[in-house]
Amino acid sequence: MIELLNVSDAAVARRLLAVQIPAYRIEAELIGFYDIPPLRDTVATLQASGETFFGYYLADELVGAISYKREGETVDIHRLIVSPAHFRKGIASALLRYLLEAEAEAGATRFVVSTGDKNTPAKELYIRHGFTEVGRVEVAPGVNLASFVKEKERE
Repeated sequence: MIELLNVSDAAVARRLLAVQIPAYRIEAELIGFYDIPPLRDTVATLQASGETFFGYYLADELVGAISYKREGETVDIHRLIVSPAHFRKGIASALLRYLLEAEAEAGATRFVVSTGDKNTPAKELYIRHGFTEVGRVEVAPGVNLASFVKEKERE
């Protein structure tokens, strides 16, 4: 089940961090860079992020989440995380589809996201969901972020 997460509730933010930190440790290993900002998050930084969060629950356990900010017709996806214990179960795809459909219905026409260039599973996920890689930027020596965009056709 997917539902809106109220990260202003410290208990919810702590549950989110319990999923986020292990997930981003895996990404850090994939890209060979351990100074990923989400690894430094705290309850306070999540609460101050200004992002909207949706969580994916199996029974009562939070096992994944997606967050974003919307400006006009553009949705900027900031996080897409899945508990490593639940990789390869379709959770990331379900969260991404949910966000794309909900925000498109609300008038969004452009979706953007970035991930580590060496994070092949994430890159493949975005491409499968219609995103196109539009650029790369070096964020540290030898570490690049790949940027993706998905445009919704105007009706």
